[in-house]
This record gives sequence, structure tokens and C-alpha cells, in this order.
Amino acid sequence: MTQAPATSRGTRRQHDREIVALAVPAFGALVAEPLFVMADSAIVGHLGTAQLAGLGVASALLTTAVSVFVFLAYATTAAVARRVGAGDLQAAIRQGMDGIWLAILLGALVIAVVLPTAPAIVDLFGASPTAAPYATTYLRISTLGIPAMLVVLAATGVLRGLQDTKTPLYVAVAGFVANAALNVALVYGAGLGIAGSAWGTVIAQCGMAAVYLAVVIRGARRHGASLRPDSSGIRASAQAGAPLLVRTLSLRAILLIATAVAARLGDADIAAHQIVLSLWSLLAFALDAIAIAGQAIIGRHLGANDAEGARQACRRMVEWGIAVGMVLGVLVVLARPVFLPLFTSDPTVKDVALPALVIVALSQPICGIVFVLDGVLMGAGDGPYLAKAMLVTLAVFAPAALLVPVLGGGLTALWAAMTLMMTVRMLTLWLRARSGRWLVTGATR
Repeated sequence: MTQAPATSRGTRRQHDREIVALAVPAFGALVAEPLFVMADSAIVGHLGTAQLAGLGVASALLTTAVSVFVFLAYATTAAVARRVGAGDLQAAIRQGMDGIWLAILLGALVIAVVLPTAPAIVDLFGASPTAAPYATTYLRISTLGIPAMLVVLAATGVLRGLQDTKTPLYVAVAGFVANAALNVALVYGAGLGIAGSAWGTVIAQCGMAAVYLAVVIRGARRHGASLRPDSSGIRASAQAGAPLLVRTLSLRAILLIATAVAARLGDADIAAHQIVLSLWSLLAFALDAIAIAGQAIIGRHLGANDAEGARQACRRMVEWGIAVGMVLGVLVVLARPVFLPLFTSDPTVKDVALPALVIVALSQPICGIVFVLDGVLMGAGDGPYLAKAMLVTLAVFAPAALLVPVLGGGLTALWAAMTLMMTVRMLTLWLRARSGRWLVTGATR
């Protein structure tokens, strides 16, 4: 009678150690990524308003482009972790190399499309006549670093699959420091202006990619894995990533719809929405770190034919997601008086943002479940279901959000619709997790 609880407690402690060991460094790496844009903004902002506006347009385009290809990290993590669980490190690294080659090919395609069309893209996104030349300059130069950015995504997935989230943290921090130093040197020291900022980012990203490649190549040589591109392996990586691309595009569509609706509500509402969305995104980093741990742990268990271990890990991570979500919710409520003045002194914007922040706080446990189960199903390679679930979520959210300006309720109603969106995601993911259909074991799915 006493042995089972002791064993259960021991299993929970083991899961807790694994989750913390993977999630904490992953959180640090996730936080380091947006610091690139913040550093560029701080440095370019002193050049003038037009330059900063141009950077704003170009960086938004680049961030969107890179985020669309985040499946390179997610799909690679799951595939590599399965092979690690199966005890075949050679095949794990070989799978990772296929993901890296796919990243290089996609990066080359992006360059081929964006370089000649950069002015038209900038104009399409509504840059002013004074900001457009700066946006075009930054976009064209920074596009040259897209292949390196995508290699970083894929190689990060390789290391996460190998149960290593510390190396990505170290590389991300070093990349941020290098980016900031290069920006200062090239923008002011060399007098290159906004072009210097773009070149600094490109050089930093290429340096990060080089470090990742060195780590992966060293592992490949140690385990006798081929470094040559393999068409069937690259094709398999693309097929595994395609459903996750659909999922990501659907999520981006949800966020764009929310911003478009907020803009129709008025200046105070869109300003408050940007503040609330920035906090929501920051909170997502903490929850996404647990999801990343889930991708790596679940993939390894399933690769080792340990379906019960995967189920137990899933259960424990959901408990973590709920607990962290509750803590984050309390912190949001407590920090409201301090948080809002950091972004605005306008009392109207504060009044609009306050009730929306309460909704964000209350929804954090739901978000915790969503992020964790999203990571669990990614780790299981259950991409097709995730794509369908996100399309269903988009179909529910879009009409609810578009009705907000018609029915009234302002930004509070819009964020209630955002909570509805997360609730639908939670239900679709919970139903899948409960069904057990994601528990497909073996080195490949």
C-alpha cells in the first residue's frame, strides 16, 4: 500500500527535474530572441523618427517571415527526440541535418523572393514616404541573414531533441551581446546608419548559425552521421513541417484579426491592445518553455516505446502548466499599477487596458494547459491534428472577434474573444490528449 505512492512521488520528482532542466534554459533563450529587435530599436531610434519607423516596418516583416518557419525547430525537435529515445544517435543527428538542409533551401528561396520585391513589400505594409527608403534598406540587407536565422531554428530543434537546451541559451545570449556591439560599431562608429544596424544583425545571426553548425557537425562526426543533403530526408522534414506551418499561419491570422479589430475600435483601444498583447506575449514565453520541454521529453519516451512514461510526463507537465499559469495570473493582477505606466501616461488608455488585463490574468491557467498540450502533441509528431484543431479555432474566433465592433464591449470584449479562442484550443487539445491516439511509439511516427 505504501510502495505505490512512493513510486508515484519518485516519478513526479524525476519528471520535475527533467522539466526544470529543459524549460529554464529554454525560457532564457526565448527571452533573448526579442532582445535583438529591442537593441536595434534603441540604437536606430537615436538616428531619427523616420529611421525608427522604417526599422519598425522591416523588423515586423522579418519577424513574421521567421515565425512562419518556426516549424523547423518544432518538427526537428520531435523527430530527433524520437530517435534519441530509440537509442539511435546516428539517425537522430542525420534527421537533424535534413532539417538544417531544408532551412538552407527555404532561406535561399526567401532571398530570391524578397530582394527584388522589397520596395513593393514595404509599400504594401503602408510605410510612409519618409520611412520607406529606410525600411527597404534594412529589409534587403537583413534578408541576407534569413538562411542563417532558419539554420538557427533547425539546429535549435536538433539540440532540443538531443535534450540540450543549455547550448541554445548560451548561443542566444552571446548572439545578443554581439548584435548590440556590432550595431553600435557599424551604426555610429562606421557611420553606416540603419544599414549598419542591418549588417550587424546579419553578422550576429551568421555567427550564431556557425556555432550551431559546428556543434551539430562535431556530433555527426562522433556518431558517424552523414552531412550530405539527402533528398528523401529533406522531403520527409518538409512533410512533417507542413501541418505545423498551417497551424502557425492560422495562429498568425488570429493575432492579425485581433489587431485589425482593435484598430477599428479607436486610437485608445489599439494603443491599449498593443500593451496588453505585449504582456500576453511575454507570459507566453514562460509557458512556451514548458512546451519545449514537452516536445523533447515526449518524443524521447515515444521513441523508447514507453507510452505509459509519455502519458505520465504529459500529466505532470499539464499540472506544471496550470500551476505556472495561476502564478502568472496573480502576478499580472499585482503588477498592473506598475506595468501600465511603463507604456503610457494617457489615463484613457489605462482605463481601457485595465479590464483587458484582468481577463488576461484569469485566462493564464487555460493558456498553461494549451501551451503544454501543444508541446506534447508536437513532441508526438501529431502535426496533422494540430493543424486541423487550429483551423477550427480560427473558424470560431474570427466571427466572434469581428462582431465586437458591431455588438460593443470594446477591448474588453475583444480579449474575451481571445480567451474564447484559447478555451477552444484547450478543448481540442485536451480531447486529443485524453483519447491517447497521439501515443504512437517507435523511432519514426
